[in-house]
Amino acid sequence: MFEKLKDKSLSPSQERFDTIIGRTTQIYGRLVLLDSVRIDGKVVGNIETTKDNKVTVAIGKTGEVSGDITAHRVMVAGKVEGNIYAAERVEFHKDSIVQGDISYGSIAVEHGARLLGLVIQNPISSAAANSSTDAKNVIKKAQESSS
Repeated sequence: MFEKLKDKSLSPSQERFDTIIGRTTQIYGRLVLLDSVRIDGKVVGNIETTKDNKVTVAIGKTGEVSGDITAHRVMVAGKVEGNIYAAERVEFHKDSIVQGDISYGSIAVEHGARLLGLVIQNPISSAAANSSTDAKNVIKKAQESSS
């Protein structure tokens, strides 16, 4: 019975990353992506993708991002200080730390992940939720209604 539970944990993705930011690399500034990226180093600044690209942003165990992340799919195993807007899916692996609001189409959270902020599902179907503006509006409305 417990072996089946192990099979359902988040497994390493078969995602292909066109760009890898190594663990000794630090980037300061806004990143605008056309292809998927894996971050094992440090990024200080917002990470954005274009509306129609199905880009994945993956933050490895040693990766750190200080800024907002807007992408089709976001996977976090490291640290994020900023809001996450994932049009399709967001995954938080064990030992990940996120301080910021999260807007998503679907979500997976492993035991041990730490999230501090609003966690809001996009009211729009994930197929139509490709717009980061829609995700940002959802979080803004939730913040306004809670104050």
